[in-house]
Amino acid sequence: MNKTIRRASVFVLLLVLALLFRATWVQFYDGRALADDKNNRRNAIETYAAPLGNIIVAGESVTGSARTKGGDLAYKRTYRDGPLYAAVTGYASQAYAPTQLEGIYEDVLNGTDNRLKTVMDTVTGKRADPGNVVTTIDPAVQKAAYEALGDKKGGAVALDPKTGRILAAVSTPSYDPASLTDANTAGQAWKKLTGDPDKPLTNRALRQPLPPGSTFKLVVAAAALEEGLYESVDEKTDSPDPYPLPGTSRNLTNENPDAPCEDASIRVGLQYSCNNVFAKMAVDLGEDKVRAMAEKFGFNDEEQDVPVRAYPSVYPSDMYPSQTALTGIGQFDVTATPLQMAMVSAALANGGELVSPHMVSRVTDGGGDVLRDYGEEARTERIVSSATAEQLQSAMRTVVEEGTGTNARIPGATVGGKTGTAQHGENNSKTPYAWFTSYAKSGSTGKEVAVAVMVEQSGAARSEVSGNGLAAPVAKAAMEAALKD
Repeated sequence: MNKTIRRASVFVLLLVLALLFRATWVQFYDGRALADDKNNRRNAIETYAAPLGNIIVAGESVTGSARTKGGDLAYKRTYRDGPLYAAVTGYASQAYAPTQLEGIYEDVLNGTDNRLKTVMDTVTGKRADPGNVVTTIDPAVQKAAYEALGDKKGGAVALDPKTGRILAAVSTPSYDPASLTDANTAGQAWKKLTGDPDKPLTNRALRQPLPPGSTFKLVVAAAALEEGLYESVDEKTDSPDPYPLPGTSRNLTNENPDAPCEDASIRVGLQYSCNNVFAKMAVDLGEDKVRAMAEKFGFNDEEQDVPVRAYPSVYPSDMYPSQTALTGIGQFDVTATPLQMAMVSAALANGGELVSPHMVSRVTDGGGDVLRDYGEEARTERIVSSATAEQLQSAMRTVVEEGTGTNARIPGATVGGKTGTAQHGENNSKTPYAWFTSYAKSGSTGKEVAVAVMVEQSGAARSEVSGNGLAAPVAKAAMEAALKD
């Protein structure tokens, strides 16, 4: 073989190897990417070739699948009481990416999760039977909170303080996930929902952090007791009324000018929601100590998964003393979700221990065998001492029994809470946000619950907006439902 033939042979061999490499790359790398592409019609055809698994509430499916007429997508998702559970289920759509539990457990619900495969499925390549997602939601609590919120724009979360189970996650205005399931009609519904100024697709229970107002005073009070700034909720504080904001010429006043807020104790300060007490307390503690306590409760957590990822509630940093003072009353750049404020009440109600909140109890295969048990994975973390928790429980009871939260009273139950009315807009030019966070314990059934409610907009006159007037009745309805035998 002469040199020319040998070189040609080597060149042809290299071309063959390059071709084999490229073919392998396309088949196993680009092919996988193309197969996973959201615009690949085959994925939708495969997903909706058979009924999906279901999301379960109290033993009953709140989702289903229906046979379609014509087309290459054999089935579509259906929902029972769709608007009631939308903040929990999200939607599974033939046209859009799934959200909430539908999105997180997409592979389980459509049968592609490898944990669902039997040996025979692996051999034959057949898609496994779909699994199910069992939630912690209590339908009575969910319905009570949803109906109590009514046509208000807001959100509510109810927790079991002992277990961390989310009993309700409600967002209003809501929407019907069924309107987005069919590819033929989803586009029109999507346009309507995304163009709605009330943003019904926003999950206000988990993903709408807003200034929490005076409900944040519980966090400041917890820091003050834990740091030894005050020994007792009944000890008088050093709190001038009005309080001169440090470094400014502005005085911080109280909503009720006749309230006994000057040098008031923590109990009285919570009872009358005295701004001067907690603004001064935040400055005395310093932003680092207040932030440390807030973060123990869950603020600034970028990965708060329940398992839906909640948007982080925020306690800011690098502030002037006057700004630190305003954070003491839940203003400046402090934001929180109803989930976060429910976690604050739950930890205090549970003797200072916070059990990680979760809205999924377990994930199962089609036969009911457990693939994952979230109850077993729940973590318990001590946030404050039992003594601090007991003192703040007592002070919260005073708020409900004879303070600003009387609309949350429940006969036969021990109820503690804290109201909040947070400023909205520059110089408080817009309608304030109404908040209420609380806990309740039944004297007869022994059941416990922690609830937080945020009303973003109600249509009420500005003078009628208050945590007690708008949010506390919603919390009461949810708590009553949770405490029933």
